[in-house]
Amino acid sequence: MEKSRARELSIIANKVRKNALTAVYSASSGHPGGSLSIADVLSVLYFEVMNVDPKNPQDPDRDRFVLSKGHCAPALYGVLAEKGFFPVEDCATFRKADSYLQGHPDMKGVPGVDMSSGSLGQGICAANGMALAAKIDKKDYRVYTVLGDGELEEGQVWEAAMYAAHYKLDNVTAFVDFNGLQIDGDISKVMSPLPIDKKFEAFGWNVIVVNAHDIEALHNAILEAQSVKGKPTVIIMESIKGKGVSFMENEAGWHGKAPNKEEYEQAIAELDAQIKDLEVAN
Repeated sequence: MEKSRARELSIIANKVRKNALTAVYSASSGHPGGSLSIADVLSVLYFEVMNVDPKNPQDPDRDRFVLSKGHCAPALYGVLAEKGFFPVEDCATFRKADSYLQGHPDMKGVPGVDMSSGSLGQGICAANGMALAAKIDKKDYRVYTVLGDGELEEGQVWEAAMYAAHYKLDNVTAFVDFNGLQIDGDISKVMSPLPIDKKFEAFGWNVIVVNAHDIEALHNAILEAQSVKGKPTVIIMESIKGKGVSFMENEAGWHGKAPNKEEYEQAIAELDAQIKDLEVAN
């Protein structure tokens, strides 16, 4: 990937972060920390990798994406809006009673959402089902899913891991948002899922570890996953919770808290400054 393209995707990622923060601020509730940490991978997937068309969101041959950690819907809505599935302005209606953008993704109400999610552990199971269906139907679409590291504490995740390896689902790629924090604090103290890489290896997965905020590295990891045959791939993304906003970074308190007006304005200003720097570099 050319450096200029990587910078373009970083700009998109910061716009996704702005959309996510606008959603959470407007609703006075939501999950900013984990939304900010996955903005980069969502931007790479939707703007560089996945075969999706906002004009035909139900295309049977499209690639699928499942946000297994459904509480980070602000990030998914943010990237879908940037891609053109619906107006960016609608992000400000998040969690409003009459809005189609509710607190967790709804495949029946939101264009571009392939699976309703929210109950942790279930999204990766649905992704496996989609991937197996592709195999049965002899389709070549791929399925991508993002899990939280705290979500790995769900036993259902490991049943899904065993399932994907058993059925040789090399058309599914899982991403683990490894920021080390969940709502109750450090994952290693709440109920440690570590070592994540060795566990997935033991379950028969191809494992890649990558910097979650390195656009080129993310892209290369996805290309590598596409080349692996006979087994599923998990990309463990070493990330920063609250990435891009100085006072939110690495703070578990921002897992599920909305910023006030002053905090929101500071966060948007910081992201705007980063976008400006990237635009100048381009």
